[in-house]
Amino acid sequence: MNFLAHLYLSGDDPEIIIGNFIADHVKGKKVELYSTGIQAGIQLHRAIDEFTDNHAVVKETVQGLRPLFRKYAGVVVDMYFDHFLAAGWQRWSEEPLKHFTTGMYHVLMRRFQELPPRTRYMLPYMLKNDWLFNYRKLEGLHRGLSGMAKRTSFASGMEHATEELRTNYDYYQMQFDRFFPELRDFALIRREEITR
Repeated sequence: MNFLAHLYLSGDDPEIIIGNFIADHVKGKKVELYSTGIQAGIQLHRAIDEFTDNHAVVKETVQGLRPLFRKYAGVVVDMYFDHFLAAGWQRWSEEPLKHFTTGMYHVLMRRFQELPPRTRYMLPYMLKNDWLFNYRKLEGLHRGLSGMAKRTSFASGMEHATEELRTNYDYYQMQFDRFFPELRDFALIRREEITR
């Protein structure tokens, strides 16, 4: 899953939120530099990724996209699913999306100096372009995917991923709807386990 889903699945503990957000930028023993709460958030992030990568619906969706996006098919699915979470936000939360995303930015910016260098580099761009809120529109999703395409070491095709989503929108929505409730339930249980 991508940024919005990871933040949504973090609950309301700032340390879990931060850990879940920075996990991809914390490698090896560097995890030990962080507080117990942030380490728990990193654990949660990794559990969410493992559940997602091994889920039959996600595997099926990634395989279908592999001819178009090769090794980036999983990244594209993550972005599609963040789009569906944002676009249908009222199904998943009583809190308005804008209120939620603004709150997440505040949590992260309050602890900015504690974040890993790569996160500190990325976060101002995320805020400036309001990535989390703008995932709800295809235009915002396209900007995100095109930005990633520019940073890949070879032609990934991700700049065309929104066209594929537009063409087969109902199918990808169905895949998200089959998968996300199970992920939400898993993350809730796992979060309770690691914070006991």
